[in-house]
Amino acid sequence: MSLTETKRRSRAHFDWMLLAAVYLLSFFGVFCISMATYDLDVSAGVPLLNKILNSRSSMWQSIFLLVSPIVIGVIMAIPTGIYRARARLAYMAVLGMLVVTLFAGEVSNGLRGWMRSNILGRSLQPAEFSKLAVLLLLARHLAQTEKPMGTLRDFINVCLIVGIPSLVVLAQGETGSVIVIVAMFLIMIYFAGVDLRIILGIGLVGAIGIGILVAYGLMAETTDYRILRLLAFLDPYKYEQSGGYQILKSQAAIGTGQLTGVGTFVTGSQTTLGFVPESSTDAIWSVVGESFGFIGCSVVLLIYLFIILRMLYLARFTEDMFGRLVIIGVMAMLFFHVFENIAMSIGYMPITGIPLPFLSYGGSNFITNIAGVALVLNVTRGRSAATLDTKPLPKISQSRKPAGKKKGRRAAEA
Repeated sequence: MSLTETKRRSRAHFDWMLLAAVYLLSFFGVFCISMATYDLDVSAGVPLLNKILNSRSSMWQSIFLLVSPIVIGVIMAIPTGIYRARARLAYMAVLGMLVVTLFAGEVSNGLRGWMRSNILGRSLQPAEFSKLAVLLLLARHLAQTEKPMGTLRDFINVCLIVGIPSLVVLAQGETGSVIVIVAMFLIMIYFAGVDLRIILGIGLVGAIGIGILVAYGLMAETTDYRILRLLAFLDPYKYEQSGGYQILKSQAAIGTGQLTGVGTFVTGSQTTLGFVPESSTDAIWSVVGESFGFIGCSVVLLIYLFIILRMLYLARFTEDMFGRLVIIGVMAMLFFHVFENIAMSIGYMPITGIPLPFLSYGGSNFITNIAGVALVLNVTRGRSAATLDTKPLPKISQSRKPAGKKKGRRAAEA
């Protein structure tokens, strides 16, 4: 690729295509939530707008959608360098919210993970915000180190960045957010040039841990819902009245859609009858599958694929290491959300309570995803044209300049 072409692709710009794809999914999400929470007694025979407004969940999701441009504007008003400089402060602030929530948060479905905001009149879930806090601090640390995780001290520091908030979130009873953080962490360190043997070692430790939990659940006949979900993944019919119930009902609803779907707001469908638990949040894919069928699911997947590939493209032509890793981190967060949510809906992954980006109901998750996209837009708008870096993404660590006498630390960070 010529230097002129590289400069053209790495130019500073506002990526309207990425934003348009995100909002296309977001508007579709409001429509799907209204179908999932459709009240036959109240909304039968009324116009579509009334159906949306008559659903409390879709009405709130519409409010989140209307607020999102403000979130994007605020995030883009702050230069990328400020995020780099204040990443640790943001991390500590979110960690403080997590600790407060652990001891004084609201309990819902057995999880102490919500913090009540009297100003907003809503409950916030700090575990969602922890994803971006970890992302920013991890991107800063990896960007300022010549050989990330190359020493025992640096390995421990990186693990602490990810591990401390993850342990607090686990103590709250939330597993899904921790899985997303770990997946995001593995993808980011891969693109940062960390030795593949280290990444495989971390993955092996995680696999052994999951195996121990499954073995414990089989031997002890535990009632812990998190372990039951793992066991139900292996044999959903054995646990069809507990951990396997949502998997089986979700599969049934998606299968009902067949090629073109049964249609929207159909009386008697599994969506309107409420057969699928959490159909407006974790199981929103069952609504898409039943209502729009294989063709509708394929279109939605193509939009997600465009968003993921677009972010990879933007990262490829971002010369600044911190900005590049921020884009990779947001891409990894969205990718794993999509992968895990859809896979668990069709029985290929255990149920984890991970929402589908821009489609599932939930203010904290929606704003977190929008904020992540805003960070990507901020990086691309403020970047400078690349000069020589045309290497593939997995080798991005080779494009760094030597750190001099600071043994892997840039002078500005010393």
